[in-house]
Amino acid sequence: MYRTGHYGAALLVYAPMGFLLLAAGYETLAATGAVVAVGGSMIPDWDLRVSFLTHRGITHTVWFALLAGAVLGGAGWYLGEGLAPRSQLGLTAYGFALGVVTIGAHILADGLTPMGVRPFEPLGHGSYSLDLTRAANPIGNGLLFVLGMLAAGGAVLASRDVTIAVF
Repeated sequence: MYRTGHYGAALLVYAPMGFLLLAAGYETLAATGAVVAVGGSMIPDWDLRVSFLTHRGITHTVWFALLAGAVLGGAGWYLGEGLAPRSQLGLTAYGFALGVVTIGAHILADGLTPMGVRPFEPLGHGSYSLDLTRAANPIGNGLLFVLGMLAAGGAVLASRDVTIAVF
């Protein structure tokens, strides 16, 4: 997929997290997470700019998603310094989940294309593709973007009618 499609995929996959945060009253975290998810949605394609990386190689695996989760989890831990231990742990878990979701959304979007992805390399050698649309298809990318925007908007609207109690 291209940039527009990846932005939409990021919003689509992040929407449930955003909903939960909004319903729990964490508007700033919800908005920050949406920005991070969309802003980081193209990170796996940095492999196109790094000569020793293969496109849709290691940066398109669950291992890379877990690494991104560890990095953002570490950032959450650092940002939580001085807060109550429960809050620091919550920010750490949120950062981890956000990193995994951000990279995972990119992998899922590329799995819609005929080229597919190999998300478990080098441990698993299977290639996965739904073969729904070519990466360059403007309709496929646009549709994914619209779905992401609708999911994000739906999460915001639905969260207004729900309150989640946080201990």
